[in-house]
Amino acid sequence: MKDKNRFFLKQAIQLAANGMEANDGGPFGAIIVDKNGKIIGQGNNKVTSTNDPTAHAEVVAIRDACKNLNSFQLEGCTLYTSCEPCPMCLGAIYWARPEKIIFAASREDAAKIGFDDDFIYKEIPLPIEKRQIPTEQLLRKEGIAVFESWAAKEDKVEY
Repeated sequence: MKDKNRFFLKQAIQLAANGMEANDGGPFGAIIVDKNGKIIGQGNNKVTSTNDPTAHAEVVAIRDACKNLNSFQLEGCTLYTSCEPCPMCLGAIYWARPEKIIFAASREDAAKIGFDDDFIYKEIPLPIEKRQIPTEQLLRKEGIAVFESWAAKEDKVEY
């Protein structure tokens, strides 16, 4: 099992190196493997080459895997990533529901080269009014009306 994990993690690390060398974005790569040991999704960071701040390696890999599976869930799959996921990627991973995450470098290692996600981790538990980006709530009643329609919708696909 450990040999398999090392094998796939090395591939994620190689994706990170290849993407970095190609100037796709930061030095991050990810691979998603199904329960049968088949790679079903992969990605490297493409933030700067696509001008997409959400194009982190894990998100790119999740999009690829879900497209290949024709599903929005990754149940039974393992995500291998070259670095501990940032808060955005961690959220995406939890929504995709893989069975396991295996990573190489830590978020502290990433901070040492200028990828410091710690400020986001610190922002999340703060009350809205104390966050660095001003946030304001308006039209709550109208927003809840759409939620009520969703709750009553009989042909919805739950996730």
